[in-house]
Amino acid sequence: MKILVVDDDPMAAEMICAILEDGGHQVRYLENGVEAMEQLQAEPAELIISDMNMPLVSGLELFQELCAQGNNTPFVLLTGDDPSQYQAQAPQMNACLMKDDNLFERLLETVEQFES
Repeated sequence: MKILVVDDDPMAAEMICAILEDGGHQVRYLENGVEAMEQLQAEPAELIISDMNMPLVSGLELFQELCAQGNNTPFVLLTGDDPSQYQAQAPQMNACLMKDDNLFERLLETVEQFES
């Protein structure tokens, strides 16, 4: 599966990418939502995993902009805050996961749902 990871924290992104690559996925990493929107126009992804709090464009704003453009790529938002507030703001989002000790396990379970 082609997965786009968007996160302004290179250390967090590196761990997420490594886990996904170990699972056999093709992963592309970008540091912000603006780059992600440009990349998705050039090369679609099968899943987008984005951090919430980033400069320029938040993960929620990225999701909303993609929806406005008609992009319905499955989208997973990662946050250090209570995820229910973001899921309530964008109920059509596929998943919103809290960055905690169980993140990687839940992330892999979530990604498995989108594999064809």
